[in-house]
Amino acid sequence: MISLREALGEAVRDGRAIAHFNITGIDMVHAVVRAARKVGDPVIIGVSEGERDFFGVRQIVAVVDSLRKETGHPIFLNADHTYSVERVEEVIDAGFDAVIYDGAKLSFEENVAHMKASVAYARVSGRDVLLEGELGYIGGSSKVLDAIPEGVTPESMTTPEQARTFVEETGIDLFSPSVGNIHGMLRHAPNPRLDISRVKEIAEVCGKPLVLHGGSGTSDEDFRAAIDAGIRIVHVSTELRRAYRETLDETFRANPDEVAPYKYLQPGVEAVEKVAEERMRLFGRK
Repeated sequence: MISLREALGEAVRDGRAIAHFNITGIDMVHAVVRAARKVGDPVIIGVSEGERDFFGVRQIVAVVDSLRKETGHPIFLNADHTYSVERVEEVIDAGFDAVIYDGAKLSFEENVAHMKASVAYARVSGRDVLLEGELGYIGGSSKVLDAIPEGVTPESMTTPEQARTFVEETGIDLFSPSVGNIHGMLRHAPNPRLDISRVKEIAEVCGKPLVLHGGSGTSDEDFRAAIDAGIRIVHVSTELRRAYRETLDETFRANPDEVAPYKYLQPGVEAVEKVAEERMRLFGRK
């Protein structure tokens, strides 16, 4: 079985991006894995601090490991948006393939210091765990929004100079910039356009695979342009949540007396699988 580092190397070589899908429960894990097997590409399962507290840190590791062994498919596990070095250490010890320390709201110096501590712990863990750092603010909640998150401005975007310095000082494996992307999806308008020229400049100066957070609501055109410019992992969360919730609402309206969860949840799971498959086909297109 290839490692996440090797899968990323192949994505860099081929000019593709690996899809990263946030999940909450085991039903969504199955939906994402089925989509990945249909498409035939590697996939990353992501769990934020809240999602892994709900699922269980070691429990999600066990589920992903079981599916990886059963299917032989490259399925990887990322600890998304982790806000303390202690919780970075927790997921490394538990067996995650990757983790992002999110210090985007901190000062540059604090972000660098905490990121360096996280990288140092990973390097002596005895496992090849990829460490991701984030610089620039894109909001903090994956949900349907009425407006662009407060604090997300052109001035909050990452500059190439900041990116290069951050990568050099921290020794991270993956870098997540702010390039016009936002967490969540706007309710009544398309999400902002990505600054593709900025993506390309950052990719050139930092020399690391770039990660696009807040992919939900981004146009197919911007996705492809960003991948061509150097994005190698794309995060999608809100699109899955919305598909699941809206389908669940429809199911309850059509079947108000149904009480068996495996029956009323199944249509939502199928909706998640459909979105995941569509996104993977777009991101992996040669």
